[in-house]
Amino acid sequence: MRDQDNLLALPLEQQIGQLLYIGLPGTELDAEARGLLDDIKPGGVIIFGRNVASPAQLRNLLDGVRESLPGSPLLGIDQEGGLVDRLRKIFTPSPAARVIRQHGDLAGARAHGRITGEVLRLLGFNMNFAPVLSIMTEDRDLLSNGLYSRSFGRSPGEVLGYTMVYLRGLQGAGCLGCAKHFPGIGAGEVDTHEEMAVIHLTHDDLIAQDLAPYIELFQREDNMVRAVMVSHGGFPNIDIHRGIAGGRLVPASINPHIVTSLLRDELGFTGLVVTDDLEMGAIAKHCE
Repeated sequence: MRDQDNLLALPLEQQIGQLLYIGLPGTELDAEARGLLDDIKPGGVIIFGRNVASPAQLRNLLDGVRESLPGSPLLGIDQEGGLVDRLRKIFTPSPAARVIRQHGDLAGARAHGRITGEVLRLLGFNMNFAPVLSIMTEDRDLLSNGLYSRSFGRSPGEVLGYTMVYLRGLQGAGCLGCAKHFPGIGAGEVDTHEEMAVIHLTHDDLIAQDLAPYIELFQREDNMVRAVMVSHGGFPNIDIHRGIAGGRLVPASINPHIVTSLLRDELGFTGLVVTDDLEMGAIAKHCE
């Protein structure tokens, strides 16, 4: 029986669970973790630093998750390199995207993707929440949004070039990549882990710069980008709820004008769409 048939045979509550990508509390598949998996039957499980103790432990954890869930769950991690390196406890730290770009090393970007993909597959992962497609100009480098070292470039062309070779390496090793953080939060003045970043760019501004790499990648015939993560940024010049004092910003991640109208309808993306972490300050404070 195909995975799709298995999923459609699930009760409605568990079919809804397939829309969720959840985290686990610790390093073992203990009673609490098994309870979460049994109750939710999530479509994906993401691993954070709190879940990592050793290579063998992590592989056992992921194998246990896979055996506990119907179909073929997505098993993901944020393994960008640099500041965002969940495996630093058990493997040699990975370089940041900015370091690779500063050396002008396209071959290094591809090798970085390939090595990351090979390591993740050995551990049991099939998805990596990378690369970051933010464009960090000299002016944006001065902002406190946490993206300084995570970007592959200062221009759409530079980001596009490094992203393509990185994804070739990563996905060539059998690990799905995820382009983030749509539609671009490089111009945000705060870190969305803490607060909602307000990006005062118009639709045309985004098309000309921050969205340009996405547009080029979406138009490729080889279907290179199969997953996109939507940010918690607020875009008042694209969408704001009128009718109340000052209007109200809705984070892009839960905003149909961004996810459906812009990403799906206008840009024609038909792959997997995920939100950024829903426990981050930008979304948690908005929805509390």
